[in-house]
Amino acid sequence: MTDIYIVGIGMTALGKFPDKSVKELTNEAVSTALTDAGATMGDVEAAWFSNTRQGMMEGQNTVRGQCALRSMGFESIPIVNVENACCSSSTGLNQAYAYLKAGMGGVALVAGSEKMFYPEKRDLMFQAFRGGWDVHTQEETEARLLALGEGLELPPEALEDTGEHSVFMDIYASLARQHMKNFGTTQRQIAAAAAKSHFHSTMNPLAQYQKDFSVDDVLNDRLISWPLTRAMCAPLSDGAGALVLASADALDRFDKSRAIKVMGTALVSGSDRDPNDFDNHLGMVAANRAYNMAGVSPEDVDVAEVHDASAYAEIVQVENMGFCTRGDGGALAESGETKLGGRIPVNTSGGLLSKGHPIGATGAMQIQELVTQLRGEAGKRQVEGARIAAAENGGGFFGIEEAATVVTVLGR
Repeated sequence: MTDIYIVGIGMTALGKFPDKSVKELTNEAVSTALTDAGATMGDVEAAWFSNTRQGMMEGQNTVRGQCALRSMGFESIPIVNVENACCSSSTGLNQAYAYLKAGMGGVALVAGSEKMFYPEKRDLMFQAFRGGWDVHTQEETEARLLALGEGLELPPEALEDTGEHSVFMDIYASLARQHMKNFGTTQRQIAAAAAKSHFHSTMNPLAQYQKDFSVDDVLNDRLISWPLTRAMCAPLSDGAGALVLASADALDRFDKSRAIKVMGTALVSGSDRDPNDFDNHLGMVAANRAYNMAGVSPEDVDVAEVHDASAYAEIVQVENMGFCTRGDGGALAESGETKLGGRIPVNTSGGLLSKGHPIGATGAMQIQELVTQLRGEAGKRQVEGARIAAAENGGGFFGIEEAATVVTVLGR
């Protein structure tokens, strides 16, 4: 069967852009990706589009991809709308890969575009996060997730009202406390992961935050949900990302020297595992499937992007990806091995917590960073000699873990 390559990448700068529309953000990212590929709209035979907020915030409940892409001039091609919470656009990549692999076309587009910041609809803006799990069992689910962190002695500030924030930060905080209880992970280790990503973002001109934080700066920032401070949590972000994919049969139309092979892609849903059965965490299941498909091991990976909607998430996901043994994610972050120049640089883009996290576009943006790295075009944040890269992108919650996760392995 034919190999599949990424031949074009594009993304917008990330931030809070109340005056920009989903269509405008999409146009910018897709146009950049087409230019990067040396392609035109006429080359694209099918498209996958991701957005999670427009339905609730603007009333655009359906055909979002058709609205965004038809406005650019795309006509008469399949346009598939993909919603899979935070891993929507990486799911789009997974599905576009399958389409091309099956020989149904030669060139495909994957785009994610998100507006999360609506200052005139602030209450609704935060309510939207509650759509990321089963709304019919949300009280039961929230209670179960929050209970995972019980049994750890907490400092007095952990009980204080910290004001408005996403319910997902309370969930990440509870999962962090579970990890601290089980493995001895410390708040300072979680802060080390965040400080590293903030440092990386200072070298990414498209990042939402480009400010260096020391570990102490992270620890002293405003408390969100203990042990998480504001500098450990992803912000609300507006932005878009896009990828152009091509099969080997269509590769002659593009610059082969800049084409990056999709070696493996695995999309999985969660399970009803025991909360302490981390070996069956869906992140580990997805990673193992993607590695097997790619014919590589974790030791072969030179650079990675993982889903750090909170800094704690990086701790557990580097374990799931096999970059350290179970329970040692905090120590890995504190050691400096995940920083540029270390053994396995993680989130060289700045990660979700510093680069930004426009939910429907996040997966495509992780891939954009890794393609840039594998092309050797990342400038000051370049991982020298990078040949194999991996991305982990999780979405929503169901039961005790993410509802879905995609792991993608790329190579030169």
